[in-house]
Amino acid sequence: MKSISILLLLIGLSFITEAQNRYFTRTGYIKFFSTSAVENIEAHNRQVTSFLDIKTGEMVFAVLMKSFEFEKALMQEHFNENYVESDKFPKSTFKGNITNLAEINFAKDGNYEAIVSGDLTIHGVTKPIKSKGTITVKAGNIIAKTVFPVTVADHDIKIPSLVRDNIAKVVEVSVDMTYEKFEK
Repeated sequence: MKSISILLLLIGLSFITEAQNRYFTRTGYIKFFSTSAVENIEAHNRQVTSFLDIKTGEMVFAVLMKSFEFEKALMQEHFNENYVESDKFPKSTFKGNITNLAEINFAKDGNYEAIVSGDLTIHGVTKPIKSKGTITVKAGNIIAKTVFPVTVADHDIKIPSLVRDNIAKVVEVSVDMTYEKFEK
């Protein structure tokens, strides 16, 4: 009986420790920016869900494509219907890890360079990606930021020839997450 009690205590402690290592947000921010000779296109999404495990370095993102907001409603409609086909591919994901985890002290406030590597899925196509960014630890919260390029053709996103000059072949993606401790 005593050994069962100890086993249950150890299992309970492992769940508590696991939760202490996990951070979460549902209000992450992703922006993409396309610049061309004809026009600049910018879209914002403030409904990004993300998990971060500070013990393993695992990072996971989920982005609803219809949550991107554009300056012009017609751009948003074309983005969802013609380019990323949001009904067919409703979300994009990233699953990866911080590869230089040992260089980041999550117990101490400060700014740290982070290198993240993983798989980015957009439009149903998964490609490996690696990016440098910044992790800021401040008052128990974690802020992660990065900017990286995404080549539209790599994700089988077709741009009609009529507007090909309006949209960059490579778009800039900015990520800004403010994580809080995950409470079960």
